[in-house]
Amino acid sequence: MALLEVRGLTVNYGPIQAVRGIDLDVEEGQIVALLGANGAGKTTTLRAISGVLRPSGGTITLNGVAIGRRASKVARQGVRMSPEGRLIFYGLTVEENLRAGGYTLKDKGRMHQNLRRIYQLFPVLEQRHRQQASTLSGGEQQMLAIGRALMGDPKILLLDEPSLGLAPLVIQDIFRVLQEIRREGTTILIVEQNALATLRIADYAYVLELGLMNMSGKASDLIQDSRLIEAYLGGKKA
Repeated sequence: MALLEVRGLTVNYGPIQAVRGIDLDVEEGQIVALLGANGAGKTTTLRAISGVLRPSGGTITLNGVAIGRRASKVARQGVRMSPEGRLIFYGLTVEENLRAGGYTLKDKGRMHQNLRRIYQLFPVLEQRHRQQASTLSGGEQQMLAIGRALMGDPKILLLDEPSLGLAPLVIQDIFRVLQEIRREGTTILIVEQNALATLRIADYAYVLELGLMNMSGKASDLIQDSRLIEAYLGGKKA
C-alpha cells in the first residue's frame, strides 16, 4: 500500500471537468513528480489532495485512511502544501511565518526542534528571522514557503511550482534541499514546469494532459522518453 493513493479523482469547475478520473500513488520516502503543460490539471490535483478543493468524485487516502474534506483536517492528518505563488504572510516576520506553519504542533519543544531544522536547511532564513517576509527576495520567500509547510511534520509535502520565477542558481539550491528533505524521510509530491530538473531528482513521475493521465513511470526512464522529450524537454535528451 502506497503512502498516498488517489483513485478515480475528478474535479469540476462548474461545467468544466479539470481532472478526469486520474489514479496516482506516492510511495513513502519518494519524490514523485506531476508534470504537464499549463491547464493540464496539476495544481487542481494538488489542491484536491490538500483539501482546498472538494473533488467531484474518486477517493484519496493517506496510509489507507480517507483524507478529510477540509484543508485544516487534511493538514492535521499529515498533508502539507507549499502553494504556487508562495502565499506567505507578508506582514509577519520570517519566524512568525514559520511558527504559523507549526500550528498543529502541541509540543513547544517540537516547535523549537523544527525551527532549528528549517534554519539548518535554509540558513538565510535564520539570518533574516526578524525581518518582515515582504522584504525577502523571491528565492528567500520560496524557501520560507517550503519551511512553513515543513514546520507541521508532514507525512507528505506537496509543492506547487517551487522554481517559478527564480534564478537558475536559486533553483539549484532549492532542488538540493528537496533531496536532503527526502533523505531525512519526508515524502514529496511536486508539480513543476521545469520537467528536466524535476526528473533528475524524482523517483517516479506522472504526466497529465487536459485532466487525463498521459504517461507514468520511473523518472530515470521518462527522462529518456522521446515523447516526453519532444513535448516538455525542448526536443533534447537529458
